[in-house]
Amino acid sequence: MARISPRDLFITALAPMVWGSTYLVTTQFLPADRPLLAATVRALPAGIVLMLATRTWPQGSWWFKAAALGALNIGLFFFLLFFTAYQLPGGLAALVGSIQPLFVLFLGALLLGERIRPAHIVACAVGAAGVGLLVLRSDASLTVIGVLAGMAGALSMAAGIVLTKRWGRPDGVGLLGFTGLQLAMGGVMLLPVTLLVEGLPTSVTLPNVAGFAYLSVIGALVAYAVWFRGIQRLPTMVVSFLGFLSPLVATVLGFVFLGEALSGWQIVGAVLVLGSVYLVQRGGADAGQALPAKVAVLR
Repeated sequence: MARISPRDLFITALAPMVWGSTYLVTTQFLPADRPLLAATVRALPAGIVLMLATRTWPQGSWWFKAAALGALNIGLFFFLLFFTAYQLPGGLAALVGSIQPLFVLFLGALLLGERIRPAHIVACAVGAAGVGLLVLRSDASLTVIGVLAGMAGALSMAAGIVLTKRWGRPDGVGLLGFTGLQLAMGGVMLLPVTLLVEGLPTSVTLPNVAGFAYLSVIGALVAYAVWFRGIQRLPTMVVSFLGFLSPLVATVLGFVFLGEALSGWQIVGAVLVLGSVYLVQRGGADAGQALPAKVAVLR
């Protein structure tokens, strides 16, 4: 059973915690009803800057791999995420998305040879229950297409996590260059969809610029670099469960900054979410999770 570094766990957890602030930034700083624009601006500029700064370009089979990872982790995932948000209330969307660790569990067994442990199954159930208590309202209603899109988005991100672990990084490519490849590829995929569906805003305010800058620099460039670092250093199941911290942070920020109510059941949900993260990291990982030499990460 491999030892999990508390330092790596904490650093990786910063990524979903940052992503938990996306709702607050989007509603308070960005133009209304332009989620695809927010996703594109979040990914594409940061990706281009990182690729240029690190002089990183895909070579050989990595044209396909970078495109696949960019779609699964960024482009396709963001599109399905925002489509689900339009089809379902936010609570239901988050609840449907909480199936992601279950997808990671089975894909990890299939593609990485990871063992499915009882603690993982229990943690999946506890985490989903916690997310449900955090975000679900009694008046929420669902649509079949919304649920299917939410499950597809969860599968996309799960496949991205597992394939990032399986493929590692190209020879000679650092963590920032690797992050830039995926952000740029995903942003390029989102750009035509954004222009076709939403178009460009007629005006942009200073708060809009500040919001876009936060999402691009902190929410994408920094957070995804931390996230991909974590995927390389930690078991895939542990990384996947850290995603539960996003709705937890979003709930807390809504309470602190937007004056949203925080019920006793939501507090119970928060405890369950943290408990699921604890359960899965205590469940351990196969010792065979050590990375090959060519995938050694920056220290």
